[in-house]
Amino acid sequence: MAAHRKPRQRPLTGPAARTAATLTLAGAASATAFQGVGHAAPRLTPAQVKTQVDKLYQEAETATENYDGAKEKAAASEKSLRSLRDQAARRTEQLNTARSALGSTASAQYRDGSIDPSLQVFLSSSPAQYLDRAAYVERVGDQQAAEVTGVRRQIGQLSQLRSEADTTLSGLRTQQAVLKKQKTTVQSKIRAAEALLSRLSAPERSQYESQGAGRSATPQAADRSAVRGPVTAPDPRAARAVAFAYSALGKPYVWGATGPSSFDCSGLTQAAYRSAGVSLPRTTYTQINSGQRVNRSELAPGDLVFFFSGISHVGIYVGNGMMIHAPHPGAPVRLAPIGQMPFAGATRPVAGT
Repeated sequence: MAAHRKPRQRPLTGPAARTAATLTLAGAASATAFQGVGHAAPRLTPAQVKTQVDKLYQEAETATENYDGAKEKAAASEKSLRSLRDQAARRTEQLNTARSALGSTASAQYRDGSIDPSLQVFLSSSPAQYLDRAAYVERVGDQQAAEVTGVRRQIGQLSQLRSEADTTLSGLRTQQAVLKKQKTTVQSKIRAAEALLSRLSAPERSQYESQGAGRSATPQAADRSAVRGPVTAPDPRAARAVAFAYSALGKPYVWGATGPSSFDCSGLTQAAYRSAGVSLPRTTYTQINSGQRVNRSELAPGDLVFFFSGISHVGIYVGNGMMIHAPHPGAPVRLAPIGQMPFAGATRPVAGT
């Protein structure tokens, strides 16, 4: 039988080899070209970069305010949970003391050969089930009945506390999940903005940071001198808040920060009024409901001014159409005209202003 052999291919030589090599190189070049087209980032103008970065920073700030709100709720839940657990521990101690006293009574009765069946409940591992079934109050003396009733009440209170703690813990876990999600959103928006800014030349980026569209303004020497001069406001507490805001000029923006070395926008206004003895809530969308609403034409130093339709940014008005605010990552606390952003409303935190 003849063997079936694969025909041996002869290597290409001469013109044929050169032709094959040319086609291979051409194909590789075409593939590289198409791959480059698929992955190359489009060239944006500085104006387009500014527009996109401003949008990303605004979205990051909205997520930051949601993060701040979730963080505040989680902190309140943690505090409530600690309180409930402390109460449960105290109730447990009281219950154990009461059960021990009743156990002593039962032991005495046992020695006398007259242990009451109703007291056996406190020697078992599941007193609540027995108490639900036994009509024990009629079978013990008045003093013992009062003691047993008190223990039963403590068991109920302890059960309620533990149920409340479980509910609070469940809510806390939900808030922590929201917190994690908002943190991820903030970080992703900031990274996207930084990636866009990296496309700008050094002079273009410097110009954006000093005059970012709708976000910030470079403090002038005259503005800085106001830090050393007297701060005037219709109310002493508002004046102290404004003075605090001036003292914060130049400090970095850090999302979620409330000072003293860094701030986000609502963290700055909260810290400013805290220094004046006035408590403000944590977020922009709650701060706008604190105090008295005022029209733009009626603004006075110390008023809080809010921007964008979602109430996602806030500054503290200092007079002459200017505010102090914490703009966004990379831009420190600074003075800016309130007309640079879409005005959404204003509130006066202290009634005397």
